[in-house]
Amino acid sequence: MVKIRDIELGEFPLLLAPMEDVSDPPFRALCKKHGADLMYTEFISSEGLIRDAAKSVQKLDIYEYERPVGIQIFGYDIESMRQSAQIIEKTNPDIIDINYGCPVKKVVCKGAGSGILQDIPKMVRMTAEIVKATNLPVTVKTRLGWDDNTKFILDTAERLQDVGIEAISIHGRTRKQMYKGEADWSLIGDVKNNPRMKIPVFGNGDIDTPEKAVEYKNRYGIDGIMIGRASIGYPWIFNEIKHFMNTGTHMESPSVADRVQAAMDHLQMSVNWKGEALGIAEMKRHYSNYFKGIAHMKEYRMKLVTSFELSEIMEILAFIQENEANFEFA
Repeated sequence: MVKIRDIELGEFPLLLAPMEDVSDPPFRALCKKHGADLMYTEFISSEGLIRDAAKSVQKLDIYEYERPVGIQIFGYDIESMRQSAQIIEKTNPDIIDINYGCPVKKVVCKGAGSGILQDIPKMVRMTAEIVKATNLPVTVKTRLGWDDNTKFILDTAERLQDVGIEAISIHGRTRKQMYKGEADWSLIGDVKNNPRMKIPVFGNGDIDTPEKAVEYKNRYGIDGIMIGRASIGYPWIFNEIKHFMNTGTHMESPSVADRVQAAMDHLQMSVNWKGEALGIAEMKRHYSNYFKGIAHMKEYRMKLVTSFELSEIMEILAFIQENEANFEFA
């Protein structure tokens, strides 16, 4: 049984990665329904929380059905990060996660996200202060290093464990790689198999099939897998991996009607949470993922992204669902 403090996650948990503009409550609800064992929010700016910025505060929304759920924060100032951990604790998540992995330039240039990988001593000091500031378990999401010459993750993971983190998720790329090339899991395996490491070690990067999940589980011995991009528009991946691990066989893939229903549910939850205008606008990025690989969808996808009326969009989706025989997988 993999545990983060007293939170039981199962024998080999599958985690939903925190993804900006993706892993909001509506998307998390779908991933939970389809088998995610632990989910994290979009990353939240520590400076935004302290200023009480509306966008940052809204990201604190979590719901009972999501549990266990972690709230992820990022920032460059140690005192701001410490204060934001205290603010977050009042919203009662199960976990606080620190983002040391985001490679986006506007985050990195301030020394936040994976930018802190250029200053490991500061990373350790910041982590220690956050751990001291909260009674909640603290976890970390990070990368192998800043570039190929600074893959210090083996030592870094030990030092973070020593100051009190209770799990670590490692993306198998450097910051310099962004999301290019293949993720290198060999160093993730080295961290897990380091006899000094006592906390759960989760691997992240490029897991997009049940076969790959089983292969990496067996090859690297990690405690669980964190899945990000492969879940966008395809929340079924969590249960598909679990089914394959348990049986060695594949679940039946979601039908066109299943995909449409997921998109409808996602849209309705987005509208309920964000309001109609914003819910519709932000849902547009998801349709191409839900309907990836389906023939004869181009015309309808165009209608979905150009309509601004909820009833009209629902009618388009219902039409596709009712006529799924005309929409086949390419």
